[in-house]
Amino acid sequence: MKNRKLRMGMVGGGSDAFIGAIHRRAAFMDNQIELVCGCFSVDPEISKSSGLSYFLPEDRIYSTYQEMFEHEMTLPEDERMDFVTIVTPNRWHFEPAMMALERGFHVVVDKPMTFSLEEAKLLQKKVEETGLVLALTHVYSAYPAVKEAKARIANGELGKLRRVYVEYTQGWLAERIELQGGNNAGWRTDPKRSGKAGCVGDIGTHAWHLSEYITGLKVQELCADLKAFVPGRPIDDDGAAFLRYENDVTGVLTATQIGTGEANNIRIRVYGEKGGLEWHQMEPNTLTLKWGNRPAEILNIGNNGYLSEKALWNTRTPAGHPEGFIEAFANIYRNFSLTVRAIKNGETPSGDCLDFPTVHDGVRGMQFIETMVEAGYNDNVKWQKWID
Repeated sequence: MKNRKLRMGMVGGGSDAFIGAIHRRAAFMDNQIELVCGCFSVDPEISKSSGLSYFLPEDRIYSTYQEMFEHEMTLPEDERMDFVTIVTPNRWHFEPAMMALERGFHVVVDKPMTFSLEEAKLLQKKVEETGLVLALTHVYSAYPAVKEAKARIANGELGKLRRVYVEYTQGWLAERIELQGGNNAGWRTDPKRSGKAGCVGDIGTHAWHLSEYITGLKVQELCADLKAFVPGRPIDDDGAAFLRYENDVTGVLTATQIGTGEANNIRIRVYGEKGGLEWHQMEPNTLTLKWGNRPAEILNIGNNGYLSEKALWNTRTPAGHPEGFIEAFANIYRNFSLTVRAIKNGETPSGDCLDFPTVHDGVRGMQFIETMVEAGYNDNVKWQKWID
């Protein structure tokens, strides 16, 4: 591969969408990627106006993603896109992702990966068949402090793990704002577009993934309760679960979007025989280690004296400068782009480069949603085995 930037296409992410701008800013942060084409909306006029505002030529702004993939395939290899980023409501993740893989394009897709577990398994099979790379943007796993927490647990500093508490609390859906329009609540509270789960699929998957990523353990069984608190809402806006992980570790997960007054309050605590740790997303540069026989330790991201190599690899600024949401997104894009570049050059990507959520996380995410829904509305079965 020539010494050049990777060429990115987008499905979704028009000027009327929130998350598309986050993806673009993150993708461009390390100067590894450039946007060359896209179908930015189901509305051709919005797609065109968005593409022009991103300074794309008109012949690389498409009305449908099908048109985009077909036309990009006709371009010379040194012009067509290398990968596509998919930032659409959940129902429209699978088809463009599958079409991209079938035509040899790598994929970045928002979570949850698909609309259903069946679709997720089909994507996994296609990724394994093609050897292409699919990255899933479980962004909270990419914060440097989270990398440090994972490294400390893997090194055995907490001893044998016992208990996990993870929560994601929002309040923006405390009222039925989806009826007002002009916001992102509409598709998130519509099971025809979001899938079986509302809150659990939107933010509960983040909490679950964060717990598995940090501990290195998989959930095997859960007991859940789901509820729509806001009258008339057809899908859950609150959920909680008791979790049973591998190695006899237990946990509690809560996710709510009706926590009035809360913004994005993500918190995880992990306890072992020797100690515990705690991280808050709203104080992203701080990791607290707790001990039974000595004072707690406050680790500050950016300090080269005591952080793991994994945390340092994903740290961008000196100590005292916050490593935030967009930087965490950028870590996923940077590691993904370096992995794709290595593959194109016939090289083996390093372990640091491969440290991003993949199609396998996507399948487990859909299994989590299916299991939560199965258990969450069933008062007759206390514990639900993990759905395969």
